[in-house]
Amino acid sequence: MIVVDDAPIGIFDSGVGGLTVARAISQLLPRESLLYIGDTARSPYGPKPIADVRRYSLEILDTLVEQGVKMLVIACNTASAAVLRDARERYDVPVVEVIGPAVRTALATTRNSRIGVIGTTGTIGSGAYQDMLEVNPNVTVFAQACPRFVDFVEAGVTGSPEVLQVAEHYLEPLRHAGVDTLVLGCTHYPFLEGAISYVMGEGVSLVSSDTETAKDVYRQLVSRDLLAGPDAVAQHVYEATGSSADDFIQLAHRLMGREVRQVQLVQTGTIDLPRTTAL
Repeated sequence: MIVVDDAPIGIFDSGVGGLTVARAISQLLPRESLLYIGDTARSPYGPKPIADVRRYSLEILDTLVEQGVKMLVIACNTASAAVLRDARERYDVPVVEVIGPAVRTALATTRNSRIGVIGTTGTIGSGAYQDMLEVNPNVTVFAQACPRFVDFVEAGVTGSPEVLQVAEHYLEPLRHAGVDTLVLGCTHYPFLEGAISYVMGEGVSLVSSDTETAKDVYRQLVSRDLLAGPDAVAQHVYEATGSSADDFIQLAHRLMGREVRQVQLVQTGTIDLPRTTAL
C-alpha cells in the first residue's frame, strides 16, 4: 500500500544558492510542494565559525519542522558539514544533505581517481568532502576554497570578465593536479558553471550537488512512501530572514527567471523580523 503525503518538502540554504536544489527537485518531482527558507540575514555561512553555522542551521531547520514539512533538505554545503549528524538525531522526518549524493556520483564518474572539490572556506576547512571521498583508498582529492564565488552569485554577477579571472586563479591548482572530475561543493556554484567549465576544459566532468541531491530526495520519498498523491497541486513557498523580500526576489529573478514571485519574511530565534509578504 502506497501512503500519500502532500506535506511540503522543507529546503534550507544560507541564501539563494539552494534555489538550484529547489529547482532540480521541482523538475524531478513536479507534484511536490516546497517550502524554502534562505537565511539571507546571515549569509554567507562559509567564512563564519562552525559553532555559529550550527546554531543558525538548527534554528532554521526547527522553523521548517514547526511548519509541518515531511522532509528536510539541507541545501547548503557549509551547513551540511556542520549539522548533518545532529539534524538526523534531532528530527523525526528524513534529512537529505548535499555532500553525500555528490560524493557518490564523483566516485562513480572519475576515470583517473583524481577528484577536485571546490567550496566555501567553511566547507573545505571541515574536510567533509575529503573524508567521504577518501573512503576509497585509490582516490586522491584536491580541495580548493573559492570564497569569492558566493559573493559574485549573491550580487547577481555570473558572467563577467572578473568572474572568469577569479575562476582561473582559483582553479589553476586543480588543473595542474590533473583532476578529471570536479565537485561543485556549494549550491551557489552551478550559477557559475559556464566559467568553471571553460577554465577546467572539456575533459573534466563537473558534478553538481543540486541534481544529485534531487535524485536522493526522490529515492528517499519513494522508499518511505512519502510521495505526493496523483491529484496533488504543488505549491512553492519561499521565505527569507533578511530585511527585504524585494532583494531576494530580484536576485532570484536574475539567476533563475521568474520562478520566484513571492517571498515571506520570517522570524527566527535571533532575528526579530515581522512576517510580511512582498509581491
